[in-house]
Amino acid sequence: MVVQAKPLSASMNARIIGSGVEPIILAHGYGGNQSLWDRIIPSLTNHYRVVVFDWNFSGAVKDPNLFDPVKYASYDAFADDLITLMNEMNLKSSVFIGHSMSGMIGCIASIKRPELFKKLIFIGASPRYINLDDYEGGLDTIDVEGIISTIESDFHKWASNFAPLAIGANDPPSVNQFESSLKSMRPEVALSLAKTVFYSDYRDILEKVLTSCTIIQTANDMVAPISVAYYMQKKIKGKSTVEIIDTDGHFPQLTAHLQLIDVLGRYA
Repeated sequence: MVVQAKPLSASMNARIIGSGVEPIILAHGYGGNQSLWDRIIPSLTNHYRVVVFDWNFSGAVKDPNLFDPVKYASYDAFADDLITLMNEMNLKSSVFIGHSMSGMIGCIASIKRPELFKKLIFIGASPRYINLDDYEGGLDTIDVEGIISTIESDFHKWASNFAPLAIGANDPPSVNQFESSLKSMRPEVALSLAKTVFYSDYRDILEKVLTSCTIIQTANDMVAPISVAYYMQKKIKGKSTVEIIDTDGHFPQLTAHLQLIDVLGRYA
């Protein structure tokens, strides 16, 4: 008897919302899940088929075997999963919105399969988080080592401290929502993925990105400073635009969703 493998899109809880024609894909970042998009989805559903899903590291994904720390030690495997999901759901010429780490995943996928992407929109994305002499990523090596060490020693305590810093605004419901999502990750997955994210360096792929891009950044983001947005704009070969939202934090989809909707209305 042959057992039919479960489609990856089903394992990743992928679903389509809305009655529009054009597909728009919302990809969450580290510690997130698809619910973090809930405040902007209603404004998109009249014009788009809105695609949401959970990456395999999310606590919302029930199969613990989907995340292999060796396989997912780079973003390439995530990009391959994104392409597989898009193929399974017959998504072509899509608008892709990638938050945080998903921005670079979208870049890689667009290089591999440019025909799948009409537009790339990044929210708080970064090709590298660690500073160099000629590059401001926002964090020094000692900062990243401290993050990794704290996650390893007490993940849930770190998550409680990190959530309000990442949200960055006086918005307790948003802090609670992200903290709950973050803590739903298995600690060993959180540690492995944190190493992948914070030690990543994808600056060299930017010049290979030919898809039109909009780079959205907040005025004060502890994870990705404004300088990163302009660095990306300079390096990306395709047409790119930077939009700064006048708010704090790494999650404008939670704390400044009306401003984000306004930007998306102009560029999506």
